[in-house]
Amino acid sequence: MIAFVFPGQGSQFAGMGKDLADNFATARTVFEEANDAIGFNLSDLCFNGPEEDLKLTTNTQPAILTTSIAALRVLEQETGLRPDYAAGHSLGEYSALVCAGTMNFADAVRTVRQRGAFMQQAVPVGVGAMAAILGLDGADLETVCQAAAQGEVVAPANFNSPGQVVIAGHTSAVERAMALAKEKGAKRALPLPVSAPFHCSLMVPAGERLAAVLDKLVLAPLVVPVVSNVEAEPNQDANRVRDLLVRQVSAPVRWDASVERMAALGVERFIEIGPGKVLAGLVKRIVKTADAQNMEDTASLQKLL
Repeated sequence: MIAFVFPGQGSQFAGMGKDLADNFATARTVFEEANDAIGFNLSDLCFNGPEEDLKLTTNTQPAILTTSIAALRVLEQETGLRPDYAAGHSLGEYSALVCAGTMNFADAVRTVRQRGAFMQQAVPVGVGAMAAILGLDGADLETVCQAAAQGEVVAPANFNSPGQVVIAGHTSAVERAMALAKEKGAKRALPLPVSAPFHCSLMVPAGERLAAVLDKLVLAPLVVPVVSNVEAEPNQDANRVRDLLVRQVSAPVRWDASVERMAALGVERFIEIGPGKVLAGLVKRIVKTADAQNMEDTASLQKLL
């Protein structure tokens, strides 16, 4: 069995998608659709930067989604491969839903641009932070966060792989948790260069605003199950998609459990589709026997053929 997995924020880079657009009309069409959907030259930003503009959450989210779907359309056209399951990391769940046929691509681009704005506006810049904690298990880190909170918010936000968990919350609480995690035996605690504390309770207002946008979308039946970040379980009920996406904004991303679940369901091959190969690396750490590849340009496409 095969799973298609899609990257989230942090995988962006200036130049992403350009090779595919230069070589495949299918990819060019996707970028043109995205430009039309949001009335903005997103393709130029993806291909040429500048990095500072690409890092803005309202730009990053539609840019990664569009590059991922351009790569997906080329992959489908050139290889004929189809997934048994789809999943994505945070923002990548939208790419997975487009892949599964439930969400229209243009709707997805417009929605994630608004999602980025809502997430950015939920917490003023500087008030929130995120940090990667390496070498401490999830249960120990939960205890660390509870001790470090002191009336503020700090909690696990991304369970990426065994021994790699990202925390999010108020800046001072995150700093206390980083120090405490090191005392408890964490190998490293690294602040992340993000503009808001994603996937924690500070994002609840963003989820509420997102709900109003999602309510207006027409969702088609899912052709393949999408393993949601919130539950780490496959969902094939279009009526549940909105609620899962609203909850996802303020709930932790259960990536390690999602990959383990797909492996338990019989998935042996994971193909990361979109910029970078972060997820392919995580998959190999989570399931040692998994075959994990990535596809983001013609060179990586050739390795799949």
